[in-house]
Amino acid sequence: MTAFLRHRLFWPVVILAALLLLNVAFTDNFFNVEIKQGHLYGSLIDIIRFGAPLILVALGMTLVIATNGIDLSVGSVVAISGALACLQISGLSDQNSVGGVLGAVGVALALSLVLGVWNGLLVAGVGIQPIIATLILMVAGRGLAQLVTDGQIITVNSSPYKLIGGGYWLTIPFGIIVVLVVLAFTAFLTRRLALGLLIESVGGNAKASRLAGINARGVIVMVYTFCALCAGIAGLMISSNVSSADGNNAGLWIELDAILAVVIGGTSLAGGRFSLSGTVLGALIIQTLTTTIYSIGVPPQTTLLFKALVVTIVCLLQSPAFRAKVVRRRRRRRPPTGTSPMAQEKARVPA
Repeated sequence: MTAFLRHRLFWPVVILAALLLLNVAFTDNFFNVEIKQGHLYGSLIDIIRFGAPLILVALGMTLVIATNGIDLSVGSVVAISGALACLQISGLSDQNSVGGVLGAVGVALALSLVLGVWNGLLVAGVGIQPIIATLILMVAGRGLAQLVTDGQIITVNSSPYKLIGGGYWLTIPFGIIVVLVVLAFTAFLTRRLALGLLIESVGGNAKASRLAGINARGVIVMVYTFCALCAGIAGLMISSNVSSADGNNAGLWIELDAILAVVIGGTSLAGGRFSLSGTVLGALIIQTLTTTIYSIGVPPQTTLLFKALVVTIVCLLQSPAFRAKVVRRRRRRRPPTGTSPMAQEKARVPA
């Protein structure tokens, strides 16, 4: 039982369950999932569907953080990807052309890969600190997205493109299927092959891993490229869900939610070991928290404060050092058994 309580995912699971139960008090039939017109509907389905872009970005961020890095540019990559795809589709004579939509999606994802390689080269090749290297693209990328959209919101009317973020396949939201495929692919590469061990080795000690014969620079470039690819797919999902691209607001602050999801999931910011399942759980907590905020009617001006408070509580509960300090204080306050009332009174009085 003690080992179960000490598991790194115990408290995140408890918090997620508490948030879900809290929604029951404010939303009727919150746990109901039903099929309407051949599609799955329900509050739980909506949480996963709307949280799909965050899960994708957080998965890429997990591997970057596992190498002792950070990527602040994912929000800008989200905006660039969606903006470029919508720009390409808006120029088509037939926006419902599957070939044209696939071409636009391919161009957007190719640019996302290029941006990821750029970040990786700055970090691994040039030696710039990850937070600075990705901050460059975070600022410049948002401007690039604005340049692509010419400062306007680009709207499209394309059924094939709408499928990516707002459509259904086999009764399931297509975005959820995309997340499951990416998650399965990532888990296979990192847990069934040696890639996960290489990433953890580089994150634990990059210099020692190079001396052991590991291509640390190649691993770092690869994880930044993968992170940008995940952000690019998330950008397509966000823009297709609303059939428009907003270079200024799309993906705004999603990098912070992704980092929070990774930390809540138990991955250390110092690099080394990582947890994909923990990251997915952390992203679901963030999205459920957002849903809960709207359900209980938290004033919009205090939304971020409420969100930060809950995330802080989660991080403290799952911190072994914090729990150890609380336990030690309780033991100090508890008087030893078998002592006289006078001795207990003296123990309470500080020297």
